Amino acid sequence: MRIVIAEDDPLLREGLALLLRAEGLDVVATASEPDGFLKAIDEYEPDVAIVDVRMPPTHTDEGIRAAVEARHRLPGLAVLVLSAYVEQAFATELLSHGSARLGYLLKERVGRVQEFLTALHRVAEGGTAIDPEVVAQLLTRTRPDNRLDRLSPRERDVLALMAEGLGNAAIAERLVVTDGAVHKHIRNIFAKLDLAPTDRTDRRVAAVLQYLESGHRRA
Repeated sequence: MRIVIAEDDPLLREGLALLLRAEGLDVVATASEPDGFLKAIDEYEPDVAIVDVRMPPTHTDEGIRAAVEARHRLPGLAVLVLSAYVEQAFATELLSHGSARLGYLLKERVGRVQEFLTALHRVAEGGTAIDPEVVAQLLTRTRPDNRLDRLSPRERDVLALMAEGLGNAAIAERLVVTDGAVHKHIRNIFAKLDLAPTDRTDRRVAAVLQYLESGHRRA
């Protein structure tokens, strides 16, 4: 796995590089600003990019815009975005370009090394990894005609785990229920949210998160 890291905090940037190299992963380049990051993408054509949301010069959305541009330049690039805070608009901007090979984690998750590495590998293998705290805040937002009100408490639990990127078997294990029960809950969720069900985890995550964020999108 060839990785490029874009992070303006030198301590976190070098710490990530050391952690990943210790795990036997190939960190081919690091960058402290968007232009250097995109140059590294062009030069090394990595498998995965780890990108900070807020980067120089304005520390607003440069990282997100650079991540979107990197995926345009290198189709199939897996991107794991790191953010200090839950920023739903940025998550939605990324998801609008497709959710496969995409992760969005809070920086505090990096300190939980196994969780971070699991998310990294999931994204590299073509899946989706959305931070549980991001999911929680999306689920608790209110809006007119909120279809989430139709869901039972158990269905909301299943939806939250789906949005984190878990498959049916992992959800069943987490909730201590059968695979059949999870499948039934998922059918009910998509019906109640007016979303077409699919067996592909990344597509169903995209459908759910895009619905939660915009209130208008459909699968």
